Amino acid sequence: MYAKVIVDVPSKHTNRGFDYLIPESMREWVAIGSRVGVPFGPRKLQGFVVELHDRPDFDPAKLKPISEVMDLYPPLTPDLVELAQWVSKTYLCHEITALQAMIPGALKAKYERHIKVSDIHTNGDYGNLLLQGQRTMLLPIQEEIAAFIRDKGSVEIGALLEKYTDQGGLIKQMITQGQLFEVQMIKDRMSAKKVLTVFPSGQPEQLRQWAELLAARSMKQKEVLLYLAEQPYPIKLTDLLNELGISASTVKSLADKDHLTIKEVEVFRDPYAERNFPRTKPLTLTPEQSQVFNRISEAVQKRNHQVFLLHGVTGSGKTEVYLQSIQTCLDQDREAIVLVPEISLTPQMVERFKGRFGNQVAVLHSRLSHGERYDEWRKIMLKQVSVVIGARSAIFAPFTKIGLVIIDEEHESSYKQEESPKYHARDVSVARAKQHGAVVILGSATPSLESMYGTLPEATQGISGRAPIELLTMKERVEGRPLPKVNIIDMREELSKGNRSMFSRGLHKAIEDRLAKKEQIVLLLNRRGYATFVMCRSCGFVAGCPHCDISLTYHQSARTLRCHYCGYTEREATTCPSCGSEHIRHFGTGTQRVEEELGKLFPGIRVIRMDVDTTTEKGSHEKWLTLFRNQQADVLLGTQMVAKGLDFPQVTLVGALAADTVLNLPDFRAAERTFQLMTQVGGRAGRHELPGEVFIQTYTPEHYSIISASNHDYKSFMEKEMTFRKFHDYPPFHRLILITLSHEQIPLLMRSAETLASKLKELAKAMAPTPIDILGPVASPISRIKDRYRFQCMVKYREEVSIAGLVQQAADTLGDVVKQHKLTISIDVDPQVLM
Repeated sequence: MYAKVIVDVPSKHTNRGFDYLIPESMREWVAIGSRVGVPFGPRKLQGFVVELHDRPDFDPAKLKPISEVMDLYPPLTPDLVELAQWVSKTYLCHEITALQAMIPGALKAKYERHIKVSDIHTNGDYGNLLLQGQRTMLLPIQEEIAAFIRDKGSVEIGALLEKYTDQGGLIKQMITQGQLFEVQMIKDRMSAKKVLTVFPSGQPEQLRQWAELLAARSMKQKEVLLYLAEQPYPIKLTDLLNELGISASTVKSLADKDHLTIKEVEVFRDPYAERNFPRTKPLTLTPEQSQVFNRISEAVQKRNHQVFLLHGVTGSGKTEVYLQSIQTCLDQDREAIVLVPEISLTPQMVERFKGRFGNQVAVLHSRLSHGERYDEWRKIMLKQVSVVIGARSAIFAPFTKIGLVIIDEEHESSYKQEESPKYHARDVSVARAKQHGAVVILGSATPSLESMYGTLPEATQGISGRAPIELLTMKERVEGRPLPKVNIIDMREELSKGNRSMFSRGLHKAIEDRLAKKEQIVLLLNRRGYATFVMCRSCGFVAGCPHCDISLTYHQSARTLRCHYCGYTEREATTCPSCGSEHIRHFGTGTQRVEEELGKLFPGIRVIRMDVDTTTEKGSHEKWLTLFRNQQADVLLGTQMVAKGLDFPQVTLVGALAADTVLNLPDFRAAERTFQLMTQVGGRAGRHELPGEVFIQTYTPEHYSIISASNHDYKSFMEKEMTFRKFHDYPPFHRLILITLSHEQIPLLMRSAETLASKLKELAKAMAPTPIDILGPVASPISRIKDRYRFQCMVKYREEVSIAGLVQQAADTLGDVVKQHKLTISIDVDPQVLM
């Protein structure tokens, strides 16, 4: 009879379920996971039902009823509601925030202010209202406004003010006097797509008979009936009109004669409706692939929760193992979720899954429109598909029989969400798979140290409830193809020999060679734009963002300077704004500049540039990669989005132009990310019959991450990096929580940061002898973003200790400052970015 509802108010005081009465008429519809509209104070809000019970916490007579059930089927499954509670506790966010993250944007609450007419009136006579025992005569314009609203039931306030442009003050007065009143209504951002569809009213023979009976002048109508007789099934009205070249009036005339019916029919928006995916069959597995597949298949069939780390070199055939493992899962009438990094969600990956499983596959990623994403999600909810492939949020697909979860390129930092809830999809996947007794595959050629550490026996000591990770390896490429030869180029030596070009002599010669052979090239530069900063050589002025403590990047195509943090843009300066000198120059190299230089050095070269600037339009990824696959370009140049997930037979040369870009960042993971990026981009070369070659240009050729990548030696890199991490108490040996505070005023921010750090140290001391280190407060590496200054504290602790409550308690001490002065506190558990 009662429901606990988490309402759409993310705050400390509302982070719990509120009891509501379930009206008799709604009892068949309200379930755990339902979206409902509920009264909350003076407002009506969206909420999620998280529990059904018959004993409320308060006097039942005082409970308000649920106002409306917003969906025919609950958008969240009971296990997702339970998972949201886990996400809330693990990542220190409000439960409503976790619940909202699990549904598509189309279902997130949109609140509209509507105006209604007061019910206190006399026989519908708006000119004479009875208010508080007094009759009030309305002006003619007031009568008109009241009648307009009454006819429609309610009117959104913006639409009302648009119709009565000059009457804003009068409408406000009518609300104040009680003649009108305001209500808040919950609206979905998206609705199902409907199209007009033509249904024949008879069988083919009957349609032909009707056609013969038509008058001679009704040739178009006769043509329609004969056409429908040949294909007696519903057809879209627009398709019928286009096919026969007729007008809608012709079809309407036949509908008036009851020969056919025109109805609105709900259809799914399909982002791949125009694509034809040729069906593929399972390939013969190599001995290594077979060994790995058999172990995974055994676990899937036993329906035991198990986590595997599949460490396979680039080109070893991990995707084919995924596909055949999914088939094993489907054969058991269970469902599979495949996560891929957003940046690697290429047409190739979708093509392979659609080609193998056809319409059983739904695709979820941010490049879909809201409507497409909503409809793909509805296919999952309505059990029309059994496989989902998508970016990190696809782990929340509303499946109920999950048997397998695959995380491809599991090391990718894009699996960590940087906005609340700051969850890591890898850990959420394990938690959700555990609910279903499902198998998890973490796949990568360069596994994260956290995942690799999880395969060691000591990783689970003292940690209750954590299952060990089983390591599976594939060390050979399919068909025995060799890994590409890797050349490390010392750019200091190039400079000493007079080469000031961005291309080393070896890479320059290799590009010439591949162009002559009509083979293809991939070039990686992890900087977009034309120049990384603009500086005056006379006074040293550097063009910076006025809202962030970061230099502006020059983009030549638009001749603008841009901030890649807040989006600020200004025109290119020809003279120094500080000293007036004309010696203002562009420094550093971005992808635009490399593209320009390639055109100068190799006349006629065809270059496709892929970075954030060239892939903003819908379908742009697919467009560029299709052109490259069809060999309509010689070079694919880009940022890290070209480093992984791509498989092109003609690519025989890969060049990493600046390997130190990531290595020099103030981040303890810099070496790991450099090794991963160099290994992954190198793996794009020589994946088929033609041998591959890689050039890594660097100013630190002696660094172990560069050397290990050049030797395809994950083991040596891991040993050195693990030693460094253990010595400094970094993950995977310790866990981190990063607390960032931001405010416009530095004094208030510093006082708040000191208060927080003192409270953290006080609480940590009370937990002695448990080792908890509190570092800071210090200014963040980027100390100001969007006009807000930033300070941070770091908490280091062993995993067997639970300190979530400690951090939350310390943050709560600043509650008044947060409320009164709009101080922002961001808590990031297991952060991937420390900037």
